[in-house]
Amino acid sequence: MAKRHLFALNAPINWPIKRKKYKWVVRPNPGPHPLERCLPISLLLRGVLSYAKTSREVKKILMDGEISVDKRIIRDQKFPVGLMDHIEIKSKDEHFRLFINENSKYELKKINKDEAKLKLCKIINKKTLKKGVTQLNLYDGRNILVDKDNYKTGDTIVVNLENNKIISHLKLEKDAIIYLIGGKHIGNIGKIESITRRKGLQPAKILLKSNQKNIETLKEYAFVIDKNILTA
Repeated sequence: MAKRHLFALNAPINWPIKRKKYKWVVRPNPGPHPLERCLPISLLLRGVLSYAKTSREVKKILMDGEISVDKRIIRDQKFPVGLMDHIEIKSKDEHFRLFINENSKYELKKINKDEAKLKLCKIINKKTLKKGVTQLNLYDGRNILVDKDNYKTGDTIVVNLENNKIISHLKLEKDAIIYLIGGKHIGNIGKIESITRRKGLQPAKILLKSNQKNIETLKEYAFVIDKNILTA
């Protein structure tokens, strides 16, 4: 059985908590994102949005059906919210996208209603099922079936959250705009200059240009984005 709480000192570094003030912090329940890539929605409401000060206030907001994540109403204060998830505050008619900035801290980017219908999802794996149907396994835990396999692991698809249909396909290739989701350069946005594939078990690397500087990092940290998604 999973533990209900974490030691605050052991929580992910990008969580908005005062580690020396509190001994314990809420552990997110199992869900679409692993522990190191998410935070419980209670911390989002208290530490990032500042819409609540106590757990009681968080519970009331959630039980009133005020919060939805990716078009799904959430009432569990331990629900894990992760990168690129869309958060809607219904009574305020506000929409946000969650990401991590260059200081390794969670931030919310305000978006409009049309943007809130679409979500960027990185392909982390794919499988061939019966009758030649391909299943795409996505970064946020969802799976999508496609008839034509024009996709590669590492590519990004834009999904309509209202019907789970693919709107567009962004390839992980030279000149693609990417957002780094791991490593010491997390949060940086840049254009891919080259992709280096290594022999054996060595991981592939990429070279990108970000803010007039060159960055070399692992290919697995690259999340292909639309050029306006985080830079607007």
